[in-house]
Amino acid sequence: MALFRIDRRTELSCAEAWRRLTDWPRHSGSVPLTRITVATPPPTGVGTVFVARTGIGRLAFEDPMEVVVWEPPQAQRLPGHCRMEKRGRLVIGWAEIEVRPDPSGTGARLVWREELRVRGLPRALDPLVAPAGRLVFGRALTVLLKS
Repeated sequence: MALFRIDRRTELSCAEAWRRLTDWPRHSGSVPLTRITVATPPPTGVGTVFVARTGIGRLAFEDPMEVVVWEPPQAQRLPGHCRMEKRGRLVIGWAEIEVRPDPSGTGARLVWREELRVRGLPRALDPLVAPAGRLVFGRALTVLLKS
């Protein structure tokens, strides 16, 4: 599986960074050719299921994910931590979001970790998948944190 990590700093508070990163429908505008639908009623928590549909027409695939850890950042529980398990026929693996206060005393630090595997793609290509994932999700984080 291809493993990658993205570290970012933002001037946003931990609560606001968390809100933006875990508002699943907002991810639709941050990942090219992808639409997110949430299959379970709000609020988000353990058991929330959402589906990322990526592609155009018949060339699209679905990437269903389930939230398996949900710990929003709170003063008595830092960092905030969310883990999603990818349960698709094509894409499997997991993704994690971590949000904590920046040591400078202002803003927040966040970490996006992901391990993904594309079924049918040889493992020898994992060294190419990881930087591609870092690029795509790095762009997504930039969009989510700015909007």
